[in-house]
Amino acid sequence: MANDQFHFITGRLAEPALRKTLEKMSDKAHFQWTVQVFPITVAALMTPNWIAKRIEIPEGTTKVILPGYCDGDLSPIEAVTSVPLVVGPKDLRQLPRFFGHQQDPPSLEDWDIDIIAEINHAPRMTMSEIVAMAESFRRDGATLVDVGCEPNSCWNGVADCVKSLKDLGLRVSIDSLNPKEIAPAVAAGAELVLSVNATNREAAVDWGCEVVVIPDDIRDINSMNDTIEFLAAENVPLRLDPILEPIGMGFAQSLQRYMDARRRWPEAEMMMGIGNLTELTDVDSAGVNFLLLAICQELGIRSVLTTQVINWARSSVKECDIARRLVRYAVEEKVPPKNLGYELVTLRDPQKLSFGAEAIAALAENIKDHNYRILAEDGEIHLLGSRTHWHDADPFKVFDALAETKPKNLDASHAFYLGYEMCKAMIANQLGKNYTQDEALRWGHLTVEEKNRHRLEKKFRKSE
Repeated sequence: MANDQFHFITGRLAEPALRKTLEKMSDKAHFQWTVQVFPITVAALMTPNWIAKRIEIPEGTTKVILPGYCDGDLSPIEAVTSVPLVVGPKDLRQLPRFFGHQQDPPSLEDWDIDIIAEINHAPRMTMSEIVAMAESFRRDGATLVDVGCEPNSCWNGVADCVKSLKDLGLRVSIDSLNPKEIAPAVAAGAELVLSVNATNREAAVDWGCEVVVIPDDIRDINSMNDTIEFLAAENVPLRLDPILEPIGMGFAQSLQRYMDARRRWPEAEMMMGIGNLTELTDVDSAGVNFLLLAICQELGIRSVLTTQVINWARSSVKECDIARRLVRYAVEEKVPPKNLGYELVTLRDPQKLSFGAEAIAALAENIKDHNYRILAEDGEIHLLGSRTHWHDADPFKVFDALAETKPKNLDASHAFYLGYEMCKAMIANQLGKNYTQDEALRWGHLTVEEKNRHRLEKKFRKSE
């Protein structure tokens, strides 16, 4: 990149911070640069059509770097230049990282762990509730939908339930030990039975489907021997589940049993029921799911059974889908699962970005219009306006300072907007997240994008 010359497009307000960022990084990144400042305050409001009418590319430019919010069809700009276009990051503070990682991101399409998502207590639910939950599981990445039955009972509607799910094109398993419940379920299309041990293994010969073998004694994997040998002799396909136990009830020892089972039966298919940890631990489920999927990947355990009953585990299926892709890549490529993707980084952001006091002061000096800019930095909320700058950790104090000036543009709608944005900024400060005005806070795969991010956007579009 030593001969590269990048031409950056920006607006008036971002110019000082952009130039300062480029000065710090250009020598290390080995490129030359030029900046074109367009006659607009906020660069995020630029559109390809508007840029195409005003762009001026210096001789020798090898790439044009457009603002990150310049999304959509770039053909209007392409029509007036032969120089390649690159859409930069949405936040200029991310430029150093952007230019430090020019290689293509890793492909996370591959996975080899099936997710079996259980519908707990299915007999207590209506069919419409079951179908809705099953469809949501499929959208989130479930491979099979597991119909969870009630212990010590027999559900007469199990066949109808399985058939309804099969009619939707879903793969279905049945979670029961009762042969009288299992037989109609597999006849209706269930392809996997959870679970089989000494109590029901003889009936399994007639089901014609794969089964999950569990120990007769949960603390002793040797108690699986007779069932494994019996089913193998009858050519019943099977996978093994030594049973994961909750923390405080033998968790570490149960992990050891999975490792022992893998050594003892190196070619066997295996399953891990991970809900015993996510549902029974007072902690957000994403990190727990990731670690358990990592253990499964390294041990060759190719299926997990998960649930979404407790509120802190309500997105477990999606978390497992993300995790199985990350751990597959990490194990296959022999690299730590870092900087591969941030969908499971929900509470905090991967990197905390900062403008710095000097850049904020310069931004305040350059604001000429009557709109307000909000920043969150060093634990404080900054509200910037024309020749004004208030900042405090308490958003109420910031707003009170603004209200004391009796601004003419602070109607009820605008006050509500500022309060909403400052609330987001306060949350960002509390959690160590990045805040960008008019943008959703980033919650990994849980992020809900905000629509109509700029209150002035429609006005600008009309004047284009």
